[in-house]
Amino acid sequence: MLNRQVIEDTLNAALSTGGDFAEVFVEDRTNNGILMIGGKVESTMSGRDYGVGIRIFKGFNSVYAYTNKSDHDSLIETAKKAAAAIEGTQNVVTMNLEKSKVNNINNIIINPETIGKTKKVDIMRRAYDTAFNYSDLVTQVTVNYTDYTQNIMVANTEGLWREDTRVRSRLGISSVASKDGEMQSGFFGPGASKGYEFFENLDVDHYAKEASRIAVTMVNAKYSPSGKMPVIIDNGFGGVIFHEACGHGLEATSVAKGLSVFSGKKGQQIASPLVTAIDDGSIPGEWGSYNIDDEGTKSQRNVLIENGILKSYMVDRLNARRMNMDITGSSRRQGYRYAPTSRMSNTFIDNGKSTPEEIISNTERGIYAKHMGGGSVNPSTGEFNFAVMEGYIIENGKIKDPVRGATLIGKGTDILTKIDMVGNNLMQSQGMCGSVSGSIPANVGQPMIRVSEITVGGREGEK
Repeated sequence: MLNRQVIEDTLNAALSTGGDFAEVFVEDRTNNGILMIGGKVESTMSGRDYGVGIRIFKGFNSVYAYTNKSDHDSLIETAKKAAAAIEGTQNVVTMNLEKSKVNNINNIIINPETIGKTKKVDIMRRAYDTAFNYSDLVTQVTVNYTDYTQNIMVANTEGLWREDTRVRSRLGISSVASKDGEMQSGFFGPGASKGYEFFENLDVDHYAKEASRIAVTMVNAKYSPSGKMPVIIDNGFGGVIFHEACGHGLEATSVAKGLSVFSGKKGQQIASPLVTAIDDGSIPGEWGSYNIDDEGTKSQRNVLIENGILKSYMVDRLNARRMNMDITGSSRRQGYRYAPTSRMSNTFIDNGKSTPEEIISNTERGIYAKHMGGGSVNPSTGEFNFAVMEGYIIENGKIKDPVRGATLIGKGTDILTKIDMVGNNLMQSQGMCGSVSGSIPANVGQPMIRVSEITVGGREGEK
């Protein structure tokens, strides 16, 4: 993407005022998106992002600059402007750039760029028809199609020089059901690090029916009770609570500055002994997977919590300096406009030994959160508030009536210690994660878990 001479000259210019490390990141990305509302294509988007990011370290400080011009003179100018923020004398660095091979974990069979829009719209229309015709109560269906191909190159003054290609595909289906002036929604958004074969092999009808089934079930449901009670959170997207309320607190971005509730707790018991939590960007084909991170480091499996004990954090190159720890292949960014930092990839609570049937039958009374919706989290404290998209009452060890309007309110550190049953049905679900280095694809996941007590918000009051 850039030749050796341009890379070396740019890195040397970046170190011209005393920086002790410099890095060049090149991105060439094509995006395709289609939005269908009410069975009609509302908008289409196809575009290309191209640019170069230049990052400089001096000690624990960093400077970042970017440009969409990649000719020699423009890159030297950008590097010198970034270097001007650092005061000192030039570091003479001997660079031995070695372009190294990247092992591919994501097998792309059909390049989505070779597929016409008509064929992509056909899949969307099938999803729309199935979802809309599920019930007369379904009043609106929205379908989103996304694919992109991102070519990257990373090179730095330590001699690293790697290139990679990332292809991702995703379909989002949102249904709204209406009854007596009330509306409820259901959503599914499967995605993968795969090409167009992902859509060809996707059970579109299943996901479309599920989105509408949730909306229709909830619009017919009574309101949820409130109060402190046991809550069973099902597998898949239920992992969003761990991701938001705990996972961000394990990123070096906050740990290194002492802003996380988990700072300085490595080796300590922070969760129930039943809890083992993992971040793994090396799972083939998964939505949050990558061959190398945005600093050029190979993706890897990082055990964050093992049997309740905090084992490690997710650490990027700059925060590795601050924390005196090794990097963990966890540095990510939305694109060249953002400096990379530690982020999650595919983050999940690992399988336990209980079956879902055992967890349900051992719960006398509580809430069963089959599917979770969105929520909000205070990242510095882990305090969260999440909506239950599809919920049910549990009585005498059996799933009873559906309930709507339930919210789960708590604190991540408290919830981790109150997990008293962990299922054996781990599942991953897909989402987009927003943070200081932009919006990135990430999996959340878990098996079914039971939390012995969570505050449930609901309109029916305590019963």
